Amino acid sequence: MKAFTRETSTVVTIPGVNCDTDQIIPGRFIKADRAQGYGQFLFHDIRRSETGELDPAFPLNRPAAAAATILLVEDNFGCGSSREGAVYALVDHGIRALIGPSFGDIFYNNALKNGLVPVRLPEADCQRLVQHLAAFPDAEVTVDLATGELILPADLGRHPIVMNDFARDCILRGLDEIEMTFTYLEQIEAFEKARIGSHAWLDR
Repeated sequence: MKAFTRETSTVVTIPGVNCDTDQIIPGRFIKADRAQGYGQFLFHDIRRSETGELDPAFPLNRPAAAAATILLVEDNFGCGSSREGAVYALVDHGIRALIGPSFGDIFYNNALKNGLVPVRLPEADCQRLVQHLAAFPDAEVTVDLATGELILPADLGRHPIVMNDFARDCILRGLDEIEMTFTYLEQIEAFEKARIGSHAWLDR
């Protein structure tokens, strides 16, 4: 997992309330070899025309979106199935953070476990950001996980990033849950040694 401390980027707005995991990555692609990258399947069916070509009207297909690493999404993004491939597709595409009013619960937790930072922002503030980006598409947003702040452009202000402390620590250090466990290996081994010392039958 790639460590995340602070990310500043232009923002791509993805329209659609209740954008589910099947829209983020259609189910037929989740058996593909991830070594080849799931990013190629991101929003596959909604960002393409009926002939299979990229739709130039879809926000992520516009030239200016190529360098963006932050998406602004609508309410209940990532709802539906527990498909972790949806997070893989976003991460493999180069997306580092999401901003939205709310996220599907399982998707939210999958995002944290893969170093993708989901930032909850009240609906009214999201709408103000949408309007600002429509007028100033080159405006940048900063997601500062180290300080716990979302920094919006112009006079849109700063907002706290609320996240579980353990998940935040993992993401800041670029460690998944297994890797984080290994950082306590000495303590674990010491506990096991003391435990066996006081309960000899455990060593049989």
